[in-house]
Amino acid sequence: MATDGKLALYENFMAINSVDAGGYERFDVKRGLRNADGTGVIAGITNVSNVHGYVMSDNVKVADEGHLTYRGYDVYDLLGDEGSNRRFGFEEVAYLLLMGSLPTQEQLDRFVAEIDSQRELPDGFTASMIMRDTPPDIMNMLARSALLLYAYDNDAEERSAEHEIHAALSLISRLPRIMVLSYYAVRARYANESMIMHRFVPGQSTAETILSMLRPDRSFTPEEARMLDIMLCLHAEHGGGNNSTFTTRVLTSSDTDPYSTYAAALGSLKGRKHGGANHQVRAMQAEIKQAVKDWANEDEVAAYLAKIVSKQAYDKSGLVYGMGHAVYTKSDPRAVICKRFASQLAEGTEFEAEFKLLESIERLAPQVILQEKGTSKDMCANVDMYSGFVYSMMGIPDELFTPLFACARMPGWAAHRFEEIVSGKRIIRPAYKVVGSLHREYVPIEQRG
Repeated sequence: MATDGKLALYENFMAINSVDAGGYERFDVKRGLRNADGTGVIAGITNVSNVHGYVMSDNVKVADEGHLTYRGYDVYDLLGDEGSNRRFGFEEVAYLLLMGSLPTQEQLDRFVAEIDSQRELPDGFTASMIMRDTPPDIMNMLARSALLLYAYDNDAEERSAEHEIHAALSLISRLPRIMVLSYYAVRARYANESMIMHRFVPGQSTAETILSMLRPDRSFTPEEARMLDIMLCLHAEHGGGNNSTFTTRVLTSSDTDPYSTYAAALGSLKGRKHGGANHQVRAMQAEIKQAVKDWANEDEVAAYLAKIVSKQAYDKSGLVYGMGHAVYTKSDPRAVICKRFASQLAEGTEFEAEFKLLESIERLAPQVILQEKGTSKDMCANVDMYSGFVYSMMGIPDELFTPLFACARMPGWAAHRFEEIVSGKRIIRPAYKVVGSLHREYVPIEQRG
């Protein structure tokens, strides 16, 4: 860094920025907007979706089966059809989230046609914005692209319903394409690989478009496209309290433009404690696969999990990534659905043994945690336990795991932005309690030592 060795600006970084943690309890401050029992502080009201994982009985948190609803519809019902003729659902889910109800066939056809018509990028955008000064992380590219698209919108500062819907549909349509182009731009710049620039195929679903543009030979099976479609649906929305959706609400409440709002949400989702957590899961799973010689031997699997929990293995944090959730206790419906379809896709393939290993990790982790830490906690696998595995089965590179999450979450972010514009009406401005010195005597510079 430019200031290294010249200015001692970093030596007291930790001390200067440390705040007495006891203040959280002393002043009853909800750290991380969480209550003492881990439940979220109610910060707003919404009609968009609900995440249910426990019930409160006599002020005690009681574990319950997980449910996720979009506009009142249970995700199990929306994605429950396993038949071979099951239609693509992401566009239908996007319509539901944005428009508030399930579409008729005519409404869905018009909606899909509108998304299809928006995929084209502005002239020269790929060469000047994606292939120039390409950052190493695709999430940064998506955020940058969202901000840059502001410049191509003559009505960017308009807040009408028509413009808000137009801006949202344009990003829902374009982000998947920008994601794939960015992936190849990153590979070309940092790994000296070929820059593949497939055109999108008009009429393809979002899932088909991603696979068609990503695969060098453009080929994919119907089963792969359906599986990716399922993943997009599962990630489309997850309540108003998750970090990136709350970010969307906060930015919207300040009356900023939609492009700035969605760019901020993308920055939030990139975080390793949010959308980026799937990388931790896959890295941990990769270590277990290498360290455990017999994946079918549950004693061996449990023994290595014990090393992870006792902070002797992986990142020595003691966490089993892919297990546990802030809301879900007995089950994460996204993980349940993802696991079911992953099982079908893995059956009879080279991935079947790995799928069974993940099942063992899911089953054994709570027992190992109890054994090693002496604590019992209602804990289920979260969606990240199987999502990265699903993407890997389809040959989707690790670098695209979080960007895919982002492309899927755009309808949810947009729905919450719309609701905040119409119903919020007040800038979100929480308070912070000052616990340091309230008054310090000013000392002239020549007297400071």
